[in-house]
Amino acid sequence: MDVCSSSTMHSVLLEETEKIEEQVKFQENESIPKLQENVVHSRVTGECQDNKKELNDEGSSSLPSPQKFLPTNYASYTKEYYSYAGKNIIIQESIESYGAVVWPGAVALCQYLEQHSEELKFQDATVIEIGAGPGLVSIVASLLGAHVTATDLPDVLGNLQYNILKNTHKSTMHQPEVRELVWGEDLELNFPKSSYYYDFVLATDVVYHHYFLDKLLTTMIHLCQPGTVLLWANKFRFSTDYEFLEKFKQIFNTTLLAEFPESTVKIFKATLKWD
Repeated sequence: MDVCSSSTMHSVLLEETEKIEEQVKFQENESIPKLQENVVHSRVTGECQDNKKELNDEGSSSLPSPQKFLPTNYASYTKEYYSYAGKNIIIQESIESYGAVVWPGAVALCQYLEQHSEELKFQDATVIEIGAGPGLVSIVASLLGAHVTATDLPDVLGNLQYNILKNTHKSTMHQPEVRELVWGEDLELNFPKSSYYYDFVLATDVVYHHYFLDKLLTTMIHLCQPGTVLLWANKFRFSTDYEFLEKFKQIFNTTLLAEFPESTVKIFKATLKWD
């Protein structure tokens, strides 16, 4: 990208980011019905408010030169607060999209990654997350020292990028990348095996009642090569979730790493079976 194009895109991104922040402030003043805001999760300390001030003081102008995705102009945004890897994290969400909300599997996997980062050897590992949503897992993986590529559908990428830039800029060894990935489509074209090798594939709450489970499985298989570890956390809600799990086990060597009965979330470690 030439300098002029980069500068123009940066200006547009910052303009759109400021619009979103204005929408959030408007909601707070007008009491528009929304998700409960200022929810401080169990791991968040009082430092969360200081971190919020730090992000606001830093300002959009300090964000790195842009990727190409602009924030989706949802009518309502809320903010959720988390603390992982020694950093307070602010996630911008919207209930207008499944892909703009942090789901239980993401929180469970973040806790697991934080507790087992040395064992997993995340430092400098290459990581791709599929169905990254608002980006919490990718942010935590990046804070733990990994080279991260966060992927999702086109309409989700703007908010994903916004959250990643806000929470990782000047805080990580490697700046995460945001890319479009539609399950089952153009996988070899966009992610050729000869060019892309991942130490870890991350997926959270990607299995629920939708019609793309076969394409999801195809995507998981494509991204895994010898040595790749797939970490999948999911809240099990429907019989189709367990049916997918059985198909998954036929293709992957699968180990149950953790289980949370109160939320029906399970975390699996898997490697592709090779004949």
